[in-house]
Amino acid sequence: MTPEQGKFITFEGGEGAGKSTQAKYLAEYLEQQGHKVILTREPGGSPGAELIRGLLVTGGADKWSAEAELLLMYAARADHWQKRIHPALEQGYWVICDRFADSSVAYQGYGRGIDLEFLTLLYKKTVGDRKPDRTYIFNIDPHKGLERASKRSVDGNKNEDRFESFDLSFHERVHQGFLTIAHQDTDRCLIVDANQSMQQIQDLICQDILNLQS
Repeated sequence: MTPEQGKFITFEGGEGAGKSTQAKYLAEYLEQQGHKVILTREPGGSPGAELIRGLLVTGGADKWSAEAELLLMYAARADHWQKRIHPALEQGYWVICDRFADSSVAYQGYGRGIDLEFLTLLYKKTVGDRKPDRTYIFNIDPHKGLERASKRSVDGNKNEDRFESFDLSFHERVHQGFLTIAHQDTDRCLIVDANQSMQQIQDLICQDILNLQS
């Protein structure tokens, strides 16, 4: 018997929006509901993609051109999709992914000015026609988000802060890009007010996810 097709849930938003925490909460909630769950992230999520992640998220903002950055992102995404996400969905898993292709549209498209049609072509060649079943886009003022992200980096002593080092105007373009994505695909995307408490956001997402469980 062929297993039931799994669900693909993505979490998107600018720096410091709190989406990673909520992705973990949702994975735990779905496991409690008896679902098979994989929690993953981008860039990264598979051994090859994690190697590429190190190239992308460390160093200075000018480390890569926009085109090189995008192609590295999609090299990582191709490996992640082929080796982890797609097989898991075929086996009936719920895949919860912290960032996916919408981040490329927002960051490399709206943020860095790469042609959106080229991004669409890359997606089709890499992933095909499969889109996430639900995407939560966390909405936060870029300045506030960067302040949160800066504190997180200090507390965690992490050096994965390359994108945070881009100027504020870049992050404002990314922010508007995410909102545009959400408004253009309202059936798939739900905008989440990231200024709410963690519990309020968790409750909102758990309530919304019931529609996909039925």
